[in-house]
Amino acid sequence: MSKERVHIEQHSGLGLLWLAGWLFTIGYNNLSFWWGVLALIIWPYFLGVELAGMGTEPPAE
Repeated sequence: MSKERVHIEQHSGLGLLWLAGWLFTIGYNNLSFWWGVLALIIWPYFLGVELAGMGTEPPAE
């Protein structure tokens, strides 16, 4: 049996961009720390629900 190694490299800064946007949103809306933590948990859910519909055809009328 040959042992193959899988090496994954990520060269994208989108995670840092997302974090910067999230911190900006918290500061802009003047949220407290705990509201910011709640936003960290809830925001990706609503963003995913909104983006999940992209690429699908609109309902037939």
